[in-house]
Amino acid sequence: MFDCMSRRNWMASTFGASLGISGLSLSGWLPALADEVAANSARRKSCILLWMPGGPSQIDTFDPKPGHKNGGEFKPIETSVPGVQISEHLPNLAKQMEHLAIIRSMQTKEGDHGRASYHLRTGYLPQGPVRYPSLGSLVSHELGSDDAELPNFVSVMPNRLLAPGAFGAGFLGPRFAPLIVGSEPPRRAARGNNAPPADMPFGQPLEVRNIQASTGLEQADSRLDLLASMESDFRSQRPGLAAESHLSAYNQAVRMMRSSAVGAFNLEEEPTELREAYGKNRFGQGCLLARRLVERGVPFVEVALSDAMGGMGIGWDTHAQNFEGVKALSQVLDPAWATLMKDLKDRGLLDSTMVVWMGEFGRTAVINDNGGRDHFPNAWTTVVGGGGIRGGQVYGKTDEGGATVADKPVNVPDLLATICMGLGIDPAKENMSNVGRPIPLTDRTGQPIADVLRA
Repeated sequence: MFDCMSRRNWMASTFGASLGISGLSLSGWLPALADEVAANSARRKSCILLWMPGGPSQIDTFDPKPGHKNGGEFKPIETSVPGVQISEHLPNLAKQMEHLAIIRSMQTKEGDHGRASYHLRTGYLPQGPVRYPSLGSLVSHELGSDDAELPNFVSVMPNRLLAPGAFGAGFLGPRFAPLIVGSEPPRRAARGNNAPPADMPFGQPLEVRNIQASTGLEQADSRLDLLASMESDFRSQRPGLAAESHLSAYNQAVRMMRSSAVGAFNLEEEPTELREAYGKNRFGQGCLLARRLVERGVPFVEVALSDAMGGMGIGWDTHAQNFEGVKALSQVLDPAWATLMKDLKDRGLLDSTMVVWMGEFGRTAVINDNGGRDHFPNAWTTVVGGGGIRGGQVYGKTDEGGATVADKPVNVPDLLATICMGLGIDPAKENMSNVGRPIPLTDRTGQPIADVLRA
């Protein structure tokens, strides 16, 4: 870690309580330290993916259609960028628009949750024998470090039910698989009550379980040496992916167990004001965890917002009661994402951290008889911001009613190539697949969107 990181932590704990300085700004101290961090050209790039399972409605978030019958119940509001409007239920994000680029002209062909999730998360369709790696595995492969104390890819509260193959390392192998955090169902206060327990005001902790040695370190080392000997014998007799996966998982766990870096998962180190700004829910705390992880050099973190109650559903799949659902989800998304952007900027991390918001597709412009919107891959929205992105703009547009792309269509390979380029990764670079064929990071048809990328 940079020296200025430890200085910032010391100042936050020493001065925060006595002077009443907010954890969000540290009253002028933090910006100076942020400049020092941002000036360090050696800092590696990172990416935070905010994944929205179910497919969020673009019209009710980032592509409003006021005055049109398809526009629905929500009003648009102005943002910090003149002429750019978004949903009234994203007021905090509206203030961060200068750091974001809205891509309103996404156009794909997959309207099935599973296939579309696989497509967006890997860049390829699930077909044939090739096991394509997820975007997180690709980025961690390119930007990660073999001797890192923390995993190079962390997935927070993933919902893998609809497309399990879209969340793994594919042909890159188990070394580039994610560390899964928070996949267990959240504990509730009482039967039928969606509130978190009283002893968990920020929701169930997002922690790495069973990472502490149950015995002294010397005894633990002896046991690990014995395990390593048994593993070696087993793998020599039964080579294969299963044995490699088992060994990789254990090695990662041992590195974390022996490292102080595992403290990144202890969110109680953060000021209460900051935790509250992210939101008293698991998604908000997941976004705070993502900041703590990229601050410590983790190249890829994803946080899923599956439903407004912190569960493992697909809440953005609003076939019925769309406006009620999107409003509830937006009220969780807005403070968490907006605080993440501000927090990254305050700490000098925004220039080196790209934030991507997307689901597997969008929703229909037409409102159905159940007050919902259905699957719609023809014309929808993604958002990118931070590192490598030229914020404060809208790229592409849909027609007056939001039913078709009217200008500058963007497909999945284009989007992922843009993400790669923004992270300083060559999207044309190839990796050898499990069938012995070289596969580029993104489909060869993809073209990075020059207007969205910083020169």
